[in-house]
Amino acid sequence: MTSITLSDLGWSAHFRAQLDDAPEDLARISGVERTRLEALSPDGPVSLSLPGGQSTGDYAVGDWVRYDPETGRCLRRFERQTLLHRRAAGTGAVDQLIAANVDTLGIVTSCNADFKEARLERYLALAAQAGCLPLVIITKADTVDDPGAYRRRAESLSPLVVAIDIDATDPLEIRRLNAWAADGRTLALLGSSGVGKTTISNALTGRGEATQGIREDDAKGRHTTTSRALWRTTAGGWLIDTPGMRALRLTDAAEGIDTVFADLTDLAGQCRFSDCTHGNEPGCAIQAEIDAGRLDPGRLRRWEKLLREDARNSETLAEARARDRSLQKVYRQGQAIGKQKRGL
Repeated sequence: MTSITLSDLGWSAHFRAQLDDAPEDLARISGVERTRLEALSPDGPVSLSLPGGQSTGDYAVGDWVRYDPETGRCLRRFERQTLLHRRAAGTGAVDQLIAANVDTLGIVTSCNADFKEARLERYLALAAQAGCLPLVIITKADTVDDPGAYRRRAESLSPLVVAIDIDATDPLEIRRLNAWAADGRTLALLGSSGVGKTTISNALTGRGEATQGIREDDAKGRHTTTSRALWRTTAGGWLIDTPGMRALRLTDAAEGIDTVFADLTDLAGQCRFSDCTHGNEPGCAIQAEIDAGRLDPGRLRRWEKLLREDARNSETLAEARARDRSLQKVYRQGQAIGKQKRGL
């Protein structure tokens, strides 16, 4: 990698305001390993260890940190400008960090069975909660007669959405994404396996990695990206590519959901009863719009489903955090008692 500056890496006034001295020994996390952090600095790549008691799971690709160049130890993490996270896959109540300090979330889908409004609304809520700009990237535009129909469907989901349809195998088409990945700006790509994320990543960064196609009968593919990483783009920005997600479980995203479904939240405020369930109650503004044919009842169902899921996941994670705090308190008390006994 050629010489880069902090500004090239995405350093901004948001992070500078957190410093009370010279901006030295700073780096941006480019990879999170089991026991170490890989990072990029103006002096080149660095591999960082963590102080005792810290976990690499508390860091995300894109984070800014200060480190000790003599020991290679991470000293602090700067407060994030944006943070993408989800409830981790599986049965455990674990909050999984996806990426930090992302300017634009590129939600990648395709002109086939992968394109689903419910899935896009889920990703849009994630972007809104994180504070990222949402960009819906619709691939395989060369395989259908009217790719614009998919673009219009995506843009109809929220006034916040910018959507573009591209042929990801055409380098000239990929260049349309440079505006979101130039001049130190960071673009993250999320989406299902096989929709073209790796092809887009290769074109934006000049890298060459294996890609695998998708089965057109069900629009499913195999993972080609196996871990999150920060890569410099040829346009002078940064790209965070992520493994394909089979499921995106939202947590602590109620505000993001309400932002995406702002039309419904506004209507809900016009209902006759403040506790309206938007079912059969008289004076329901949402049902009035449905009855008039101006609102798709499916959108109401998807909104309610996301709110229920988020409430359930958020409550479970809160319980897990409380339990961890209790266990840590018991552990510290045990240590204190042990020290007292050894001092007798």
